[in-house]
Amino acid sequence: MISKYCRAVLASLAALCLASAYAPFVLCQNRGAVTLDNVLGQLDASAKDFHSLSADVERTKVTVVVNDRSTESGTILVRGDKMLLELKTPDPRTILRSGDNLSVYTPGLKRVEEYNLGKNRDLVDQFLLLGFGTEGKSLRKSYLVTVLREEKLEDKKTVVLELTPKSDAVRNQYSKIQIWLDESNWLSVQQQFYEAGSGDYSIVRYSKVVRNPGIQDSQFKPHWPKGTERVKPQG
Repeated sequence: MISKYCRAVLASLAALCLASAYAPFVLCQNRGAVTLDNVLGQLDASAKDFHSLSADVERTKVTVVVNDRSTESGTILVRGDKMLLELKTPDPRTILRSGDNLSVYTPGLKRVEEYNLGKNRDLVDQFLLLGFGTEGKSLRKSYLVTVLREEKLEDKKTVVLELTPKSDAVRNQYSKIQIWLDESNWLSVQQQFYEAGSGDYSIVRYSKVVRNPGIQDSQFKPHWPKGTERVKPQG
């Protein structure tokens, strides 16, 4: 079993991993009203040539009971089952995932925590179905998908989808997820993750998104500074 901290890390990864499977595709200019079928159909078409992603990311966690908001920001690289998340502010740390292996490096402590996802990999991959080449049919298989509304978000006209997890394991993390898709290019511009039980939620926004950048294997190799303590938390 992975630790509570590691599960929190995975939840953060999930909230940061929804950027751009909704990568550039355009519906017919005279398509009429947005429907679930045409959105999911475009996801199917878009997934065929999705390979990798880079982006800037900002995540705000809202704790409802005490009305607290905390924001962290950084950059993310994704290719297949590999991910490099570099959080730069306010507390620098690096989260590296490659297959079953997950590392969390905290430079201030000169320590890296190493986890093996094992049986929890299915849970992580369930979250990753939300982005990075997701097919519409896969999304529909794992979630109850609803078109909520069209909405103006800053200067963008968006369509908002709501996802309710079918899996108990995912639903134990999030009761629902909402996605704002920019109708001018069908990129995901915002997501809101509602935590199960607490009412707390996270808002994730992406910028400077690049679809299919050239990302080398070396960028997903651990390069911890000399003297870094390596620990394998238990429980």
